[in-house]
Amino acid sequence: MTFSIYDAASPIFLRGLTNLSGWLDKASAGGFDEAALVQARLHEDMRPLASQVQLASDSAKGAVARLGGVDNPAMADTETTFAELKDRIARTLAFIESVEPAAFAGAETRPIVVKTPNRELHFDGAGYLTSFVLPNFHFHLTTAYAILRKEGVPLGKMDYLGQLALA
Repeated sequence: MTFSIYDAASPIFLRGLTNLSGWLDKASAGGFDEAALVQARLHEDMRPLASQVQLASDSAKGAVARLGGVDNPAMADTETTFAELKDRIARTLAFIESVEPAAFAGAETRPIVVKTPNRELHFDGAGYLTSFVLPNFHFHLTTAYAILRKEGVPLGKMDYLGQLALA
């Protein structure tokens, strides 16, 4: 059995986003001020929680679309409530699950171009996933976790790790 680009991408995104949705549930169940949490930041020059969720979603769906050779579904960054953020996460999860592993065939060598306002980044699929997408996805996931922790939501390492794949 081989370990594929699909194996290194989709399950990681599914797990991380599912955990993120659970962190929002935990904050809701704890009676925290949702409006304040959505706008909370680690530092004044960093983006708020809502943006961290949006960027984690964008990283995951963009990667699956590029690596799977399918269209990336557009999602407006308009979420202002936990319900809206959870809906975005759910739509992202559904998209990721809709892209079959076979779509990733040859993805490790597929040319990937990421356009930013200042430049274009050129990768092969493997380099794109390992040096750009996974670090970016985990940055935004970790930042969302840290914002919630900073604001008092009782999260721990197992909340971040989620369901472990124990043998």
